Amino acid sequence: MMKQWALALFTATSLLLTACGTPAAENTNAVGAYASITDDNGRTVSFDKKPERIVVTSASFLEPLYAVGGEVIGRPDSKSKIPDAAKNVTSIGRVYQIDAEKVLSLTPDLVILNKGMNEKLVETLAANNVNTLVLDMKTYDDVKREIGIFATLTGEKEKGEQLTSKMDADIAAVRASIPSDKKRIAIIHSTGQGLSVQLDGSIAGSIANMLGWENTASGMTALDKNPDAAPYSMETLVAQNPDIIFVTSMGEEAEIRASMEAMFAESPAWQSVAAIRDGRVYYLPQEMFLFSPGIEYPEAVKYMARLVYP
Repeated sequence: MMKQWALALFTATSLLLTACGTPAAENTNAVGAYASITDDNGRTVSFDKKPERIVVTSASFLEPLYAVGGEVIGRPDSKSKIPDAAKNVTSIGRVYQIDAEKVLSLTPDLVILNKGMNEKLVETLAANNVNTLVLDMKTYDDVKREIGIFATLTGEKEKGEQLTSKMDADIAAVRASIPSDKKRIAIIHSTGQGLSVQLDGSIAGSIANMLGWENTASGMTALDKNPDAAPYSMETLVAQNPDIIFVTSMGEEAEIRASMEAMFAESPAWQSVAAIRDGRVYYLPQEMFLFSPGIEYPEAVKYMARLVYP
């Protein structure tokens, strides 16, 4: 009888300890206890604790990450967008040629990959038990979303909210400072391989939309390998007759300007286009309109607005 009573007491005590103690311990170490984030490839990545050793494959991630209290142990080569605090950080190669071995040698606990460029590293890093997030940093909405993700990773959500609120306010101030007339714009992109026109999903296209202007290329069929651009056609652009033409390029502005002016001069049809006739062709700097301006989006919006309304 005593044995039965003792067994019952032991069982009851065990159940009480299980109910009151064990789950708390399990929650402390639960998968995703710190954060659970869905990246721009639709993958949900869980973090048991705050990432302390972060590597990024795009310089565009640096400013927003550092702005919300983060830092990195590895970054790509870049001539711009490197905050002072990250200038002496170990290089992992160019964004198109990331050195996977160099990345692994840094023993990161998180690698943030540039969408559309570095996804091939996901499997290699996963095989080495390294968490990855694939993020885009193109449009303004992308930037605000990634700031939220970075603030979640660093535990500084309030800083992230303050930053995006200020950016929204600065852009609203630019919008309020210009006339509300709906300009019809076209964006020509020049490369060594030829010309294309930028769609609304491009950086320049999204900024024009933010200013309330209409991109004449909206709705055009995108290129197979570039969803943010459509094939260039002089006849189509002449028929669209934009009020303003913006030009983006990876090349030197002086060379591109000379090339574009020669192209406009060689065909009388171009002279019928309002933008050409009125001298409203503007050249956009690549660091703001080809590479993501990141947290400097308000400055890019202001730059485009001031070209049209000095």
